Amino acid sequence: MMTKRQVLLSGAAFAGVAALAAKFGVRPARSEDAQVFEVTKTEEEWRAMLTPAQFNILRQEGTERPFTSELLDEHREGVFACAGCDLPLFESDKKFDSGTGWPSFWQEIVGNVDFKEDRSLFMVRTEEHCHRCGGHLGHVFDDGPPPTGKRHCINGVALLFHPGQGQTTG
Repeated sequence: MMTKRQVLLSGAAFAGVAALAAKFGVRPARSEDAQVFEVTKTEEEWRAMLTPAQFNILRQEGTERPFTSELLDEHREGVFACAGCDLPLFESDKKFDSGTGWPSFWQEIVGNVDFKEDRSLFMVRTEEHCHRCGGHLGHVFDDGPPPTGKRHCINGVALLFHPGQGQTTG
């Protein structure tokens, strides 16, 4: 039987490991990482075209700090595209304030976002990545608003915003 102190220390240790893993983008290797995408570049080419923050998120599956994205409060009509290859991913009329600190959408542009199981950080989640370049976007959860009930929790640094562009789906 564990003492209260052991339980507290174990919880603190778990939280510390999870925080370090998230901060440094530590993730287990996965066989699906070998998938070939329409847009492919070497690591050096990605580093040359992306900012360090974009490279960390899109290519190393990092996570930006909550409430730091310039796109969090973006409410103009337009389209949110992949910062790696400019593929349209989310429409502005599908964006909502989830209160989580990351840009959130209740619907992706179908066919432009792919999903895979993510077992990092001792949990199972659904990761989202760009269909064209494989760039990591964030995760999708089942606690969003109607009509889909989905919350696509997306790293803002992984996105470009194109104001005034028309909606691409109905």
